[in-house]
Amino acid sequence: MNTILIGYATIIRKEIIRYIRIWPQTTIAPLVTSTLYFLIFGRVIGSRIGSMNGINYIQFIVPGMIMLQVINISYNNTSSAILSGKYSKSIEELLISPLTNNAILLGYVTACLIRSIVIALLIAIVALFFTHLHVTHILLMLVTIIITTTLFATLGMINAFYAKKFDDINIIPMFILTPLTYMGGVFYSIKHLPPIWREISMLNPIMYTIDIFRYSMLGIADVNVYVAFSVLFIVTFIAYATCLYLFKKGSGIRN
Repeated sequence: MNTILIGYATIIRKEIIRYIRIWPQTTIAPLVTSTLYFLIFGRVIGSRIGSMNGINYIQFIVPGMIMLQVINISYNNTSSAILSGKYSKSIEELLISPLTNNAILLGYVTACLIRSIVIALLIAIVALFFTHLHVTHILLMLVTIIITTTLFATLGMINAFYAKKFDDINIIPMFILTPLTYMGGVFYSIKHLPPIWREISMLNPIMYTIDIFRYSMLGIADVNVYVAFSVLFIVTFIAYATCLYLFKKGSGIRN
């Protein structure tokens, strides 16, 4: 047990050191991006929209902006970590170590979660320069960040297992994650969509993530919170189980 805990902590420490070394890219970049969104969509466009579901528009988009960065960070962090490990052969050393596959997977996810929470807090601080914030359900907010990070961290790993080069891990964020995120209600409420698009949005798991997080902050939601949480939990469980299976099988990472 001590060996597993030490190995688990070592993976977390290694990953934290890895993304601290490139802190302008891992910290400053998402803050600059979020600030530009707050300026353009919050101040310029938001001043014309006024409110969304009875909430000041710039305040309405804050939860979506936080989750937008959490999703991108979670996916990119683990996909780049696993692919780097494949090139350096360090991931193979982990697989033959006394560590369980679950401990390895949790190590990467936990390190990613720490980064997600830090970035989420920093974006919230930036948002305070544009609007006031309040948290309705802080425990639900934390649970949502944990589940969302787990979901997209494991999806990033799955992508990295099959990626042959670093360009391969950018395909899914560019052509799948980004469209689904923007169509997930970051800048609008799905209640204002035509019926057909509202039904299509219900198939988007990212919409449930953003909706739950918005409810935890502002107390408003487009769909039933229990339904949204159930969908998010099921999708995350499937992604985690798939990633754990691929670790055990060694798909794409064991020569």
